[in-house]
Amino acid sequence: MPEIVDDKSQHCIPFLLSRLQAHAEHHGTAADADAANQTPPFFLGLNGVQGAGKTVLVSALYNTLRSAPYSLSVVTLSLDDLYLTHADQVALAQAHPSNPLLQHRGQPSTHDLELGEQVFASLAAERPTAIPQYDKSAFHGQGDRVPRDQWEFVNNTNDEGKPNVKVVIFEGWCVGFRAWDERTLRKKWEDAVRQKEAGGYRGRLGHVEFEDVRAVNEALKRYDVLTDKLDALIHIDAQDNHFVYDWRQEQERTLRAAKGTGMTEEQVNHFVDGYYPSYELFTETLREGAFKPAPHNSGSATATTTQADWQGRQLRLVVDRNRRVQDVIRI
Repeated sequence: MPEIVDDKSQHCIPFLLSRLQAHAEHHGTAADADAANQTPPFFLGLNGVQGAGKTVLVSALYNTLRSAPYSLSVVTLSLDDLYLTHADQVALAQAHPSNPLLQHRGQPSTHDLELGEQVFASLAAERPTAIPQYDKSAFHGQGDRVPRDQWEFVNNTNDEGKPNVKVVIFEGWCVGFRAWDERTLRKKWEDAVRQKEAGGYRGRLGHVEFEDVRAVNEALKRYDVLTDKLDALIHIDAQDNHFVYDWRQEQERTLRAAKGTGMTEEQVNHFVDGYYPSYELFTETLREGAFKPAPHNSGSATATTTQADWQGRQLRLVVDRNRRVQDVIRI
């Protein structure tokens, strides 16, 4: 697998520092280490298709913010760590046997939003908080939640030498996605079906039933409870969403070489197929701006968000096949 070079931090760190400054000023505190304790925690969302380089960027942001001169306490939370337990995922799949999008973890509705909301609220209030963890290798790759007593514990009142978390980095493949209204959703699905029938179609949306897509869209509306709590968002966007197939194949080849086991190429493609309809549908909402008060944005916060409130809070990095940044857009 080609080495993932971090050419994103040089754009993301200045953006993040400027948003932290604005966050501190909004709450009437200076953006320095001494005043950080008086500022509420800052929530950063980070979105990117599988294999785009999220992990490398999260690590760079985490290490930078924890180092001098910022010296902030940071925690990372992955959307993947909010997946349903194995038992609940099996029950969900059995309840929707004809919907291929819900037969395994991944799509909106396969996450425990109540748990996510609890964790967000606890971190925002700077209370002692257990950070969920998920084991993707459990149940022969079907995955399951790690027992709670093995989760990372932050804001521990018994650890006086460790400051409370001031920055939360929330990353995931669909973080920031917004649902469409019913009419727009149907039009996009019908367009995909027509493209499939005309030939040369590379997507997956046109291969699934409308009701299956509709179920995912309805579930996505509930994810606004997390999206609306983000203070800023970074989006690693691919010039071509189809890159995700190549990137995921590279990841799996590396895994097979290291562990001697892993998914076959066919299995990888089938795995990505389950995500791809959402890439086709919802990447557009992210490109327009996750915080933009638009008709398709169903979150409660967007209804009252002014132009001054939402502009400048999102950074979009467009990357090529080699994951190199080709364009930087402040939204």
